[in-house]
Amino acid sequence: MLLSIHPTAIVAPGARLGEGVEIGPYAVIGETVTLGDHVSVGPNVVLTGRTTIGAGSRLHPGVVVGEPPQDFSYRGEDVSVEIGERCILREHVTVHAGTARGHARTVVGNDCFFMVGVHVGHDCIVGNSVTLSNNVLLAGHTSLGDYVLIGGGAAIVQRVRIGAYAFISGLSGVTKDVVPFAYVIGHRGRLDSLNLVGLKRRGFDRTQIRTLLDAYAILFAEEGLFRDRLDRLRAEMGEEALVKEILAFIDAGRNRPLLQPLGKHDHIADDPDLLEAGV
Repeated sequence: MLLSIHPTAIVAPGARLGEGVEIGPYAVIGETVTLGDHVSVGPNVVLTGRTTIGAGSRLHPGVVVGEPPQDFSYRGEDVSVEIGERCILREHVTVHAGTARGHARTVVGNDCFFMVGVHVGHDCIVGNSVTLSNNVLLAGHTSLGDYVLIGGGAAIVQRVRIGAYAFISGLSGVTKDVVPFAYVIGHRGRLDSLNLVGLKRRGFDRTQIRTLLDAYAILFAEEGLFRDRLDRLRAEMGEEALVKEILAFIDAGRNRPLLQPLGKHDHIADDPDLLEAGV
């Protein structure tokens, strides 16, 4: 299939374009950009830097990918953006390149759907089949597992990790790592339970969900120290496949703080992070 390039588009000579690529009016494609087969680039899209867009992806009007990171350490190093196959980036999504002190690249997996106004900061690693609703903000160095879904207007703080199949409700601010399969709610995001709706939609059966609920109850019980509860989870359920995913996520965090539920006797005003911030 032949290329379709609007006469007002600007495509640098070095750009690599796959078969069936469509480029709309006033789009700008840089010289080190690579577009896979059947990529659709809408009006006024800007693709710059060392950027790769996977086959079958669609970029809607105003998308900007590959601009330098918003990081004071950046000094023009060779950094990149990689976006996978069959991704949909709606209007005005921005994805910035990595930094030399980070991964030197920002990576988005396959089959992701980013709605209007999403920002993906430098050095982010986003898994497959991730959905980011309107105006979601990912700060630099954040990491999202497969099938994560984040509601509109949520903001994820720098270096936070969100485990696979987690759901973050709209307008939540997430400041600590979120274990896989979890459901986060609240202006100052807190764990509520499991992402039960999402798990059912993804084909998890009752036995698997019951196992995860039991694991959650042990790990986030109100009594005792977290490290003791973690040891108990390893001892009692450590051989369960889904529990292994949770344990592996925690271990990979190297003692990073985990988002916790509010206890029965806790109050948001007593949150040490809020007190520290003067809220």
